[in-house]
Amino acid sequence: MLYIVGLGLSDERDITLRGLDCVRKCDKLYMEAYTSLLSFGLASNGLSKLEELYGKEVVVADREMVEEKADQMLTEALESDVGFLVVGDPFGATTHSDIVVRARQMGVKVKVIHNASVMNAIGACGLQLYRYGETVSIPFFTETWRPDSFYEKIKNSRQLGLHTLCLLDIRVKEPTIESLCRGKKVYEPPRFMTINTAIDQLLEVEAARGESVYNEDTLCVGIARLGSDSQKIVAGPMKDLRDVDFGDPLHCLVIAGETHDMEGQMLDFYRRSK
Repeated sequence: MLYIVGLGLSDERDITLRGLDCVRKCDKLYMEAYTSLLSFGLASNGLSKLEELYGKEVVVADREMVEEKADQMLTEALESDVGFLVVGDPFGATTHSDIVVRARQMGVKVKVIHNASVMNAIGACGLQLYRYGETVSIPFFTETWRPDSFYEKIKNSRQLGLHTLCLLDIRVKEPTIESLCRGKKVYEPPRFMTINTAIDQLLEVEAARGESVYNEDTLCVGIARLGSDSQKIVAGPMKDLRDVDFGDPLHCLVIAGETHDMEGQMLDFYRRSK
């Protein structure tokens, strides 16, 4: 059996009781470690806090392992119970749906244990979930690569008066272009996009496209470390959020559409004091 277990948003304690039962009976555990981030840290004995809680080793599964070598994990699941641990909810990333398809094609039984993810916990900012349009991802720009496909999606949602959740880029264990050219991978330091950088890039794209989809006065909500004790939520126009120090990752951004009275009252709790 392959158990795909959602870990929730904050730390090792966010796993559900059902998920913990599955984890403790698994013969081997893998943890997906590139589509998101969990603040589990290290315990005083040097083990990860996850390993301390579970009482067994957790193998970190990076992008290469998940996307290129998942068959190894699936083959193991044909003969034993294997747990694949995912920050948030198992279906928060398309990669995990792909693993389910491949597992079933190989004849591996799959059981999914759900948990909270950014897709539902974002309701904490006060904008109601059924009033969101398509979620978009904002990638880090480079000197030669400045994609703007998210712009059209934001435009479509705003024309309907809907809010847009922007998921911000995470780059963990990404090989440098130079190392790929040399045939020996050297990895970049981990990077996590901030709300400030996302707004800079969004405004750059608006300036280039010039379709008045949004501007520096557009109401947004910046959210950092959603679901944790140190969660930070600030609402205001883009130009104000650019100057806010949101602290440690992970960050995400909501571009507000039309708001009704209750949403406005909730957002008032998160506006910066003047």
